[in-house]
Amino acid sequence: MAQQAYMTETDSGGSGPRRSTRFRNLLRDRGIWRRGIVLAVCAVLLALVMMAHTRIPNAIGNLGSLVDTFLPWLGLLIPVLLVLGLIRRSATALIATILPAAIWLDLFGGLLTDKTDSGGDLTVATHNVNADNPDPSATARDVAASGADILALEELKASEVATYERALASTYRHHAVVGTVGLWSKYPLSDVKAVDIRLGWKRAMRATVTAPAGQVAVYVAHLPSVRVKLEAGFTARQRDKSADALGEAIADEPLTNIVLLGDLNGTMNDRALNAVTSQMRSTQGAVGSGFGFSWPASFPMARIDQILVKGAQPESSWTLPATASDHLPIAARVKVADD
Repeated sequence: MAQQAYMTETDSGGSGPRRSTRFRNLLRDRGIWRRGIVLAVCAVLLALVMMAHTRIPNAIGNLGSLVDTFLPWLGLLIPVLLVLGLIRRSATALIATILPAAIWLDLFGGLLTDKTDSGGDLTVATHNVNADNPDPSATARDVAASGADILALEELKASEVATYERALASTYRHHAVVGTVGLWSKYPLSDVKAVDIRLGWKRAMRATVTAPAGQVAVYVAHLPSVRVKLEAGFTARQRDKSADALGEAIADEPLTNIVLLGDLNGTMNDRALNAVTSQMRSTQGAVGSGFGFSWPASFPMARIDQILVKGAQPESSWTLPATASDHLPIAARVKVADD
C-alpha cells in the first residue's frame, strides 16, 4: 500500500515537468513557424484593408464606400483567423492575427464602452417610418413615447401624413411637413423651408426651433438610397451629390446650434458623406454605447440613420425599440450651446 501511494504521488508530481517538456518540444518544432503562412498573409491583408480603407478607390463600383459602410464587420474575420491558427498549431498565424486585432480595436474599441451622460436640455429623435409601414399610427405613438422634444420622420407617404399628424397631435403642438420628411416639436417652429439636395423632389428641410435653452437650427434629411448590384457595385452617385448639397447648406447656416436628423443612407465611415460628417459630430460616436446599428430592423448591420450636431454638445445617444418600420428609431440628448 505504501509503495502504491508513493507511485501515485510520483506520477502526479511528474505531470508538471512533462507538460513543460512538451511545451519546450513544441517551441523547438520548426513547423509551428512554417505552418500557417497563408493564414498569416490573410491576417496582414485584413489589417491593411482596415488601416487603409480610405485609400480604396471608388472608381470601380464605389468599392471604397462599400468597405467603409461595413468596416466594423471585418472584425468577425479575426476570431476565424485565430481559431484556424490554433487548429494549424501555427505560431506565425497567431502572431500575425494580433495586427488586425490591434487595428480594429483602435478604430472601434471606443464604441464598446458606455459614454452616455445624464446631462443635456433637449431630447431629439429620428425615424425612417417606411413608406409601406403597415401601422403608421402605432409607429407614431411608439416614437412619441420616447419623450423626444423634437421628432423627425422620413419616408412619409403623402396618403399617410394625416395619420401621423393625428397620432402625434397630443404630444407635439408644432409640426411641419416638407415633401416626404417632417418635423414635430414641443417648441415653436419658424423659418421652415425645403433644402435643395439636388434631387428634383423634396426630401430635406430646415426649421428653427425656439427651445427654452435657445434657438436651434434643425435639419431633416433623407438622402437617396444606395444599392449593391453585381453588375454595378455600390451604386451611390445620386446619394453622394445630395450629401454634398446638404453639406453646403449646413456650412451656410447662421445659427450656432445645428442638429441634423435623418436617414443619410450611409455610415460615419463612408467618405462619400464627408461634406456633412467633416463639420458635424455623431452623437452615437461621441456619447453612445455600442455601434447603434439601425438598419435593417430585423438584423441591424449598419447605422445609416444619424443624429449629428454642430455647436450643440452631445450628452447621450441610444437606439429605440423597433416599430413596424424596417429601420430602428434613434434618439439623443444634447446641450444647447450659448450663442
